[in-house]
Amino acid sequence: MEGEKLANPAPLGLMGFGTTTVLLNIHNAGFFPIGSLILAMGIFYGGIAQIIAGILEFKKGNTFGLTAFASFGSFWLTLAFIIVFKDLPGNSPAFMGWYLFVWGVFTFFMWIGTFGKNRVLQFIFFSLFILFWLLSIRDWTGSAAIGAIAGYEGIICGAAAIYLAMAELINESHGRKVLPIGEPTASK
Repeated sequence: MEGEKLANPAPLGLMGFGTTTVLLNIHNAGFFPIGSLILAMGIFYGGIAQIIAGILEFKKGNTFGLTAFASFGSFWLTLAFIIVFKDLPGNSPAFMGWYLFVWGVFTFFMWIGTFGKNRVLQFIFFSLFILFWLLSIRDWTGSAAIGAIAGYEGIICGAAAIYLAMAELINESHGRKVLPIGEPTASK
């Protein structure tokens, strides 16, 4: 329909990403072992909900949102699959390092795509890029210390996504800026 107001799917996608990222990185920081909790979150909220948000971003004509949410939703689904089937032949920490490194490269270019967008979104993508590469280094070296550092960094990244999700939702609900997100100085 022409002129139809569409809901903003970004809070859904950001919450799916943020909450799942926080929970996985509580594990990475060394607080809890991996288990069905993070796998369920990875499949349903981090994976499926983000893909739905991406499809809705497509409907709005937002290529960046489509690419980000559909890609990271797929990341969570593949990661859950990898964890469940970790004992299949050919899996190794070194190859997992390459998997994470490639996601880091993708995230670096997505971070460049945030230039001209709000500062919180820029922070999320930059910190996620750092997170992927720290996890790569952890898997290549076997360093538990680097894994713990990555865990704390990932908690911050996920918390930033949760904040942005709630800021967008609350600001829209109130029809005014209640929570700041660091609006861009340049136009889109």
